Parts: sequence; structure tokens; C-alpha cells
Amino acid sequence: MSERNVLGGELETCGVDPMTGFHRDGTCTVGPHDAGLHAICAVMTEEFLAHQASVGNDLATPRPEWHFSGLTPGDRWCVVAVRWLQAYDAGLAAPVVLAATSERALEVVSLDVLRRHSVDVPPDLSALE
Repeated sequence: MSERNVLGGELETCGVDPMTGFHRDGTCTVGPHDAGLHAICAVMTEEFLAHQASVGNDLATPRPEWHFSGLTPGDRWCVVAVRWLQAYDAGLAAPVVLAATSERALEVVSLDVLRRHSVDVPPDLSALE
């Protein structure tokens, strides 16, 4: 059975440029081998990237040896749920795409907190008119 998103629906793609996910398949699918729970689809901000670097999780520096070009503001990336919560506690949480965030994130962060940082756009944009 495939993982669902935090809203109970099909887990959508988080990002493919750069290719994200523990499995580098573009989704925040956790599966049985991802002990870190790379479950939250976050939209990078300067503040979030700086905070992560300050706590030893440098996501901005390119690492060619790992085929990683480094992240910039606006990139969507599957982040470790505990790391996102750490930034949230510091007042620097990155925006979250709920439809692309694995339900496994709820083991660490409440849906209410994730919703407060949601930036989802509905598939049918006519609802926004």
C-alpha cells in the first residue's frame, strides 16, 4: 500500500528540480528504511536554510560528490520532520505543501501546526475566483 498525504489523499510529488525525497523519486515517501522521516514537503526560504545551516544541516551548499546542487529559496524539498519542527520552534518554519507531505509526518508534527504553514494551491483554481 502506498503512503498517503497528511490530508488522507494520494501523496503528490514534492519536487523534481532538484529531485527530492529519501528515495530521490520526487516524493516524500518515507518507507521502512528512512529512519529520519524525510516526510515534510517544504518550500525553502532564506530563513529556513540559514537556520538549518546553524544547526548543522547545511542544505544550501552544493555537494557534487552526492550529486546535490544545493537548495535555494523557492525550491521544494522533503525535509526531516524533526528538523522542520526544530525550525518551527525557533519561529523559522518553512512553508509546507500538505498534499505532498507524507502522513508519517504526523508522528512528529500535528496537522494543526502543518496547516498553519500550508501553501497548497487547489488543483481546480476556479475555486479561488
